Amino acid sequence: MKTSWWPSRQTSWRLLAGVAVSLGLSFGVSAQTAPAVAAAPVAATPVAAPDTAPVVKSAPALPAGSTAQPGWNVPPKWSDVELKPQYASVPGREMNVLLEDKGQWWRTIRNGPVTFYGGILMLVVPALLLVFFAVKGPFKLHGAPSGKLIERFNSAERMVHWTMALSFVALSVSGLILLFGKYVLMPVFGASVFAWTAQVMKAVHNFVGPLFMFSLVAFFFMYVRDNYFKPIDFTWLAKFGGLLSGSHVPSGRFNGGEKVWFWLSIVMLGVIISVSGLILLFPNWDSTRELMAEANLVHGIIAILFMAASLGHIYIGTIGTQGAYQGMRKGYVDETWAKEHHEMWYNDVKSGKAVQKPVGAAQPAAGDD
Repeated sequence: MKTSWWPSRQTSWRLLAGVAVSLGLSFGVSAQTAPAVAAAPVAATPVAAPDTAPVVKSAPALPAGSTAQPGWNVPPKWSDVELKPQYASVPGREMNVLLEDKGQWWRTIRNGPVTFYGGILMLVVPALLLVFFAVKGPFKLHGAPSGKLIERFNSAERMVHWTMALSFVALSVSGLILLFGKYVLMPVFGASVFAWTAQVMKAVHNFVGPLFMFSLVAFFFMYVRDNYFKPIDFTWLAKFGGLLSGSHVPSGRFNGGEKVWFWLSIVMLGVIISVSGLILLFPNWDSTRELMAEANLVHGIIAILFMAASLGHIYIGTIGTQGAYQGMRKGYVDETWAKEHHEMWYNDVKSGKAVQKPVGAAQPAAGDD
């Protein structure tokens, strides 16, 4: 019997089933060992390195309906100024400094000791003068008025004096408002009224200042001749002019106290306050920030001392001494007044050494009774 090489039908189905099982197992193993598909990368949130870059914040939102634009007064922008090099095209000293961190000492001193102790001084001095006036009263003449007048100040002398005096009052009022206004006026009238008032006072201060300086120079050259110290002036100072004892102390045209006022206040304080004022008034005179801060402190301190001393001068020249105001207002004083207060000058007038214009009978001045 001849055997065929072709497998039987049963054997063929077995072979096909084995191949199918083998292929299935192969695909299963491949599916288990094949790498998974990588997921899409997620963008990482950038984190600023510490101490290397500022945290940038948006400018604060403006009120609804506001037309103002966000300015530079936001911390992120100032941090950006500090951390990055900048460029300045304006020539001049310290013009390349945009953010100054050394001015806090000036603010601390101005808003601290200067304001505090200066305010106390400006309250204590008037109070002491009022107490003194209540206790002693005005210094009156010992003798009766003679009815004869002597020229005390000519028209030019009085014009210069009153120009200086009125400009000084304007500067004092405006300066006091600028220094103490936010503590005294703003709580009462509000920030808006004080801001407007301070702006006006600043303009008054800036424009009246040069007039005051000019009058100081004119006053110096006009009065310096009669303000040189003489031996009799030291006697007057030692006895305080007899203000406390009531004794008579002779003096020239100006007594020792008036000469101290001239050299200490008009000359010394006047020069310091004028120079510091010019530095503040003209900041473009190649001044540094440190110089401007120092000038501001010196100007404020000297101004307070000047005002305190002026209160004493004003008191003596008005309600404190009978007949004194008449001499500066009208230019003439009674002979009795001249003899009791400035005896040596009175003798010079009588002897012809000092100028005396012939005038009529004396007329009582308001406030000189």
